Amino acid sequence: VQLVESGGGSVQAGGSLRLSCEASGFTYSDYVIGWFRQASGGKREGVSSIRTTDGATHYGDSVKGRFTISADNAYDTVYLQMDSLKSEDTAVYYCAASRSRFSVLAYYEFDYWGQGTQVTVSA
Repeated sequence: VQLVESGGGSVQAGGSLRLSCEASGFTYSDYVIGWFRQASGGKREGVSSIRTTDGATHYGDSVKGRFTISADNAYDTVYLQMDSLKSEDTAVYYCAASRSRFSVLAYYEFDYWGQGTQVTVSA
């Protein structure tokens, strides 16, 4: 099982970034794919998730209305479009996969993790 994130970088507040998570080595359509983030010295926070079977999505309160998760099942890839970025969005962002179709945003429900990609938002 492999999850590879890309698309991180540095941006000014108010800007946008799109993260990608490419999955391989498992039956992608049976999983929930989630995005999590962890700021330096902080706890891992659930950002968003999508159930690839029916497209059901969930968002953390801090990103609702600003971030959008989507999936391209033809390419086993999940995207996180991040708009109106704030300095508090600065963190390492991780992609994760859960074998339970009922998983939402609890990090302990996710079985596989990517290596993370840094997002830095400057004020």
